[in-house]
Amino acid sequence: MAITDVAAYAHLTEADIEALGRELDLIRRDIEDRRGTRDANYIRRTIAFQRALDVAARLTIALSRNRTGWILGAVGLAVAKSVENMEIGHNVGHGQWDWMNDPEIHSGTWEWDMAGLSSQWRYSHNYRHHVFTNVLGMDDDIGFGVMRVTRDQRWRPYMALQPLQNLVLAATFEWGIAIHGLDAERARATTRPEKIVQAKALIRKVARQAGKDYLLFPVLSGRRWRRTLTANLTANMLRNVWAYLVIFCGHFPDGAEKFTAAAVERETKAEWYLRQMLGTANFDAGPVLAFLSGNLCYQIEHHLFPDLPSNRYAEIAVRVRALCDKYDLPYTSGSLLRQYLLVMRTIHKLALPDRFLTATSDDAPETASERKFLGSDTIAAVTVARWSGRHGLRTALRAAAARAATMKLSAT
Repeated sequence: MAITDVAAYAHLTEADIEALGRELDLIRRDIEDRRGTRDANYIRRTIAFQRALDVAARLTIALSRNRTGWILGAVGLAVAKSVENMEIGHNVGHGQWDWMNDPEIHSGTWEWDMAGLSSQWRYSHNYRHHVFTNVLGMDDDIGFGVMRVTRDQRWRPYMALQPLQNLVLAATFEWGIAIHGLDAERARATTRPEKIVQAKALIRKVARQAGKDYLLFPVLSGRRWRRTLTANLTANMLRNVWAYLVIFCGHFPDGAEKFTAAAVERETKAEWYLRQMLGTANFDAGPVLAFLSGNLCYQIEHHLFPDLPSNRYAEIAVRVRALCDKYDLPYTSGSLLRQYLLVMRTIHKLALPDRFLTATSDDAPETASERKFLGSDTIAAVTVARWSGRHGLRTALRAAAARAATMKLSAT
C-alpha cells in the first residue's frame, strides 16, 4: 500500500519536519528577494530565441530542396516547440514570471503551442497535481488514467496492453494532456452547460492548433505542402516524445513515492514540503539538457517551489541536496537513461496481475510504505544511527536493504 504516515516513513520527528520546513521557507524568501533583472532578461531572451528558432526551422523546411534540409528543419522545429512547451509555457503557466507584471508573460494570458488549453491544464496540473502530488484518488497524474504505475492501482485486464499504450501515449502526449485537462475541468463543473462550455473551448483550441500546423503552413508552402505537412507532424511527434520522457522520468522512477489520502489530512506546510521531496525524482543534466527540459530535470526543486523562476533551480538544487544530507533524506536522482529504464521496468512489470509479482505491495521498488520498516533488524539499525547523529530515511532504507539481502542469503 502507499504511504499513510509520511513522518514515520521518513523517520523524522515532528520537530525535524518543522525545522526542515523553516529551512525551505528561507530558500524561498532568499530567491524571491534576489529575483529581478537577471531573471526577467532570461525569460525574454528565451522567448526571443524560441521564436527565432521556430521561424528559422520553418523557413528551412520551406526553402531547402534536399532531405538534409528537411531533417534539420523538422528537428529545429521540434526543439523550438519543446522549449516553448516546457521552459516557457509550462513555467509561465505556473506563475513563475507573474511578479514581472508583464501581461505578455503572465500565467493568465499565455497560450502555449500545443493541443491542450492552458487554462484547463492549469487546474489539472497546478492544483490537482502539485497540491496533491502522488496522492491516490486525488492526483490524476498518477499514470494519467491509462498507466498502472503503482500496485495501489488495481490490475485490470486491459493493463496487459500498457507497454503498447505507453508507446502510443509517448507519440501523442500533447493530445493526452489536452484530454486530461478537459476531464479535470469537466469533473469540476457542476452543471451540464458548464461541461459543454469546457468541451467547446478545447475544440476551438484544437481547431486553431491543428489548423496552423496541418493546414495554414502546408497551404503557404504551395506545391511543396506535403513536405511541410510531414515535417510538422514529425516535429510534433518528437516534441511529444521528449515531453513525455521528461515528465515520466520526474514522477515514476524508483524513489518517487505514492501516498494515501489519509497522508494529507491536516497536513502542515512543512509536511507538504516533505511529501514533495519524497514523491518526485530528478535526472542529472548539464545546462543544455536542463534548458531543453524546461529545467524539469530539477523536478524535486520544481515541486518544492513551482512558482519560482526555473533558471534558479540549479542553485536551489545545491541547497536542497545539502538539506537532504542534513536530515538524512534520499535525494532521488540519476542519469536520464537510468531513470527512464526504471520507469520502463515499472510499466512492463505492472502490466501483469499481482499474482505474478514477487515483492510485496509495501516493499516494491515502485510501491512502498512505512510498513516496510517493521523488521526488528531495521528498527535496531535506525536506532543505532540515531545515536550516531544520523536518523532519517536514507539510513532506514539502507538498513532495510541490508536486512532483505541477509534474509535472501539465508534462504538460499
